[in-house]
Amino acid sequence: MRIILMGPPGAGKGTQAKRLVDQFGVVHLSSGDIFRAEKASGSELGKTLAQYMDAGKLVPDDVVVSVMASAVTKNSSGPGLLLDGFPRTVPQAESLDKQLAAAGKPLDGVMVIAASDQLIVDRITGRRSCPKCGAVYHVTNIPPKKAGICDVCGTALVHRTDDTEATVRQRLNAYKQQTEPVIAYYRTRPNVRIIEVDGNRATDEVTKALAAGMQSLAGR
Repeated sequence: MRIILMGPPGAGKGTQAKRLVDQFGVVHLSSGDIFRAEKASGSELGKTLAQYMDAGKLVPDDVVVSVMASAVTKNSSGPGLLLDGFPRTVPQAESLDKQLAAAGKPLDGVMVIAASDQLIVDRITGRRSCPKCGAVYHVTNIPPKKAGICDVCGTALVHRTDDTEATVRQRLNAYKQQTEPVIAYYRTRPNVRIIEVDGNRATDEVTKALAAGMQSLAGR
């Protein structure tokens, strides 16, 4: 089972992906996590990624594909893949199709989480994260027990430099211009199912809807 999880930044893809991985045992490939690790490594590729990520811009296709290609290939023989944050452009989608076709494991479906722009702005600007263990909080929705301190490891929480409203709205515009066409692209693929879920609902309700979509795709 090979599925792409799509949706605008802040729609909850990361949270939902972790829940689906726990339930279905598929491999979660998050471009965001892979990119941040590369950026933190200080490599030349990481420095290139930083130029785009810190400005809230989409990373160019050739850079994205070079980072993701090995990850996709390495995990293509496992029990299943849940791709999160990739592909983000039609050329990336075409490249992914070629890789999976060459491995004899074509895509089964695309699940899309939809959410309003204002909800996304509120979610991301209020987000705080732990630089040590990676735990994520929200100043109003999921506050830590002690303000500004991680419940898990006691480290001071940080507000990422790309979590400002201006940057979030720039990322939303980029998503609409470059990533939404990917959904339209997959609608033209005869063997790929599109499942859309309302991401404005409570987290558990979104999880339930996505799990039902996964079960439907698994039973194809």
